[in-house]
Amino acid sequence: MSSDSDLGFFVLLARKGNLSAAALELNLSPPAVSKRLAKLEDRLGVRLMNRTTRRISLTSEGEAYFQSAIKIMREIEDLEQRVATARENPKGLLRVNATFGFGREYLAPVISEFSHLYPEVEVQLVLSDAPINLVEEGFDIGIWFGGLPNSRLRARKLQDNRRFLCAAPSYLARHGTPRTLADLNEHNCIILRQDNASYDLWRLQRGQYSETVRVHGTLSSNDGEIALKWVLDGHGIMLRSEWDIVRHVDANRLRLVLPQYAQVDADIYAVYPERHNVSAKVRIFIDYLYRELQAARSDEKGDLS
Repeated sequence: MSSDSDLGFFVLLARKGNLSAAALELNLSPPAVSKRLAKLEDRLGVRLMNRTTRRISLTSEGEAYFQSAIKIMREIEDLEQRVATARENPKGLLRVNATFGFGREYLAPVISEFSHLYPEVEVQLVLSDAPINLVEEGFDIGIWFGGLPNSRLRARKLQDNRRFLCAAPSYLARHGTPRTLADLNEHNCIILRQDNASYDLWRLQRGQYSETVRVHGTLSSNDGEIALKWVLDGHGIMLRSEWDIVRHVDANRLRLVLPQYAQVDADIYAVYPERHNVSAKVRIFIDYLYRELQAARSDEKGDLS
């Protein structure tokens, strides 16, 4: 512990045995050291040291204070060493938040493999319908889609992602394929009610131009997996993330509708509270997750461009 603290100052003074030696170590004058000792004793309300012109000695109260100070300083040094080591060696509790669909499909398998590699990290995965306040809820990492909500968070982009309109071949065979965004007014749209957003307004981009269409339908949910199942069952058209539908498009279970349109502000990020130093468990987990997601993407047939 630094001698700037009262504990460090007192231990140094006791070990040196006189004011002059302590003053030399602290780069202070002997009167300044004597004054600081007096202030410490006034604060505690007891005399800690007897002074003579040549040396100082501990009182009984000073001896008790000295022994306790030594113990406390050792405990703090041990704590600081453990924290410093944890920056290089991942260990301890890692709390992660993600949406239900992405958490189940991608994150849970990654955490399973990560846990085998780093058994000293205790991972707690909490899934929710919408992003939560990481700082207030005490999370280390959140997996979010789109931009950051505030400047108290830092982010690393994990994967490009867009949202596309899609429907089952059976639905399109019965109701036809929309040719324009306006045609969506004549179709049953599966609506996802999440993030406190205007869920029935679909904002889509085509090249440099953006358009908004208001949709309606007979089915809606706050659970993306349920909504996607309804689309696969042929109930209507849905706006859904590329990561979630690419495998279904590849297998011809879904087809893109108006593929020239997309929501482009849906990239996948690992976000974490802004701190001066990022612990090893956070840094290494994000690196591992990034590599695994990139590998998963390369194993797929391709994106939906």
